[in-house]
Amino acid sequence: QVQVVEFGGGLVQAEGSLRLSCAASGSFTSISAMGWHRQAPGKQRELVASFTSSGITAYGDSVKGRFTISRDNAKNTVYLQMNSLKPEDTAVYYCNAVVFLKPSYREVWGQGTQVTVSS
Repeated sequence: QVQVVEFGGGLVQAEGSLRLSCAASGSFTSISAMGWHRQAPGKQRELVASFTSSGITAYGDSVKGRFTISRDNAKNTVYLQMNSLKPEDTAVYYCNAVVFLKPSYREVWGQGTQVTVSS
């Protein structure tokens, strides 16, 4: 069984910062990709930031220059440092991981953590 668990959501004022973390655990062989998406009320889930196994990162256009994704491979953990937060960043933030669980790859999602930015 594979689990992905997020930590670090909460309430913050505009222009403030938050750091989210996400840990993957279980009996998988490797992690192919890991990252963050978010979903605001009434909107579709969108990419925030992600890592591939080769180290390539991708960011959603709305967070470029403000958010930074980083990782600790030894801990199967990714972090999302969010700076200069805006009210429109308010959403549930979901972590996902694509893991190799023999004989195939499997995508696993966390339960999500709420981030609320007040104006």
